[in-house]
Amino acid sequence: MEFTVNLTDAKSRVIIEKGCYTHLKDYFEFNGKVMIITDDNIPSEIKENVISQFENAIMVQVKHGETAKSFETYKMLLEKLLAEDFSRKDFVLALGGGVIGDLAGFVASTYKRGCRFVSIPTTTLSQIDSSIGGKVAINLNGIKNCVGNFYHPEVVFVDVKTLRTLEKRHFYNGLVEAVKAGCIQDKTIFDLFKNHIEELSVDSPYLEQIITKSLVMKKNIVEQDEKEKNIRKILNYGHTIGHAIESIYNLNDYYHGECVANGMLLIQENKEIRNQLAEIFKKMEIPIIENIDVEKSIEFIKNDKKANGNKIDMIKVDQIGKAYIDNIDINDLRKYIGRKI
Repeated sequence: MEFTVNLTDAKSRVIIEKGCYTHLKDYFEFNGKVMIITDDNIPSEIKENVISQFENAIMVQVKHGETAKSFETYKMLLEKLLAEDFSRKDFVLALGGGVIGDLAGFVASTYKRGCRFVSIPTTTLSQIDSSIGGKVAINLNGIKNCVGNFYHPEVVFVDVKTLRTLEKRHFYNGLVEAVKAGCIQDKTIFDLFKNHIEELSVDSPYLEQIITKSLVMKKNIVEQDEKEKNIRKILNYGHTIGHAIESIYNLNDYYHGECVANGMLLIQENKEIRNQLAEIFKKMEIPIIENIDVEKSIEFIKNDKKANGNKIDMIKVDQIGKAYIDNIDINDLRKYIGRKI
């Protein structure tokens, strides 16, 4: 399957096909140098296959995890591009999960005011959510995605075969974003989780359905609101509190999806929906994070890029498939963060 995300000044092709990462040039013409940015968690056979497809490519590997999204790593990559005489017409290719996509995209967006960018997401998290939409960023002083940009890849290759080596925890971590998609906009995604969670695997036809539906849902929202001024904000369901939890635990102890899942449960006021979410997350073995430091959370949220003075837009869901924006006082979040799930 292929579709295009149509934006004001750009287009992103999204190719969803098993095995597509092994013959990239059948889909897209790479007519320049290629820097492949990846991490030490990506299987060597995937990295070797990708770099072998290019005559003029270099690969730079960084340490996996959120710590890679630092100014030090960002600077190193820019210096490497400069040393290798890359031009604006050359390519940065992200080969990895959401961290690599954010980092490589931010590098591409700023090198010589923007060079060409392509992405091969290799985790459920990046395939379902972060690979499209154009949000690219690095972290600052423990605050996630504090320095960033909107910059879209020319093409995204979504290949579920790259998920085969994911640990179960990583596999489910990324699926949280699809549960979110079902909650905020597409009830059919939520129903797939309710009815088929035990059957989900790389070889399950339900997985490709979930990935495709989630990406199409996000495409439709991003096309309406590229720079997150209105409806795109609903994609942040669970994220404001989730990002605060990530920061409290130094972007390390818990994964992004796990923190977002806890954020969704904490902000959810409808008991029936909260119970349904809790049951799905239990089957996904998502950890419930207890005794979250409320005051630290509030401090991180005040530094959230979505905060405006003492106010912040929180995303709420009273009916599956329909989200809305509630602009509230940040201090009022204490009652949500401090409660027991």
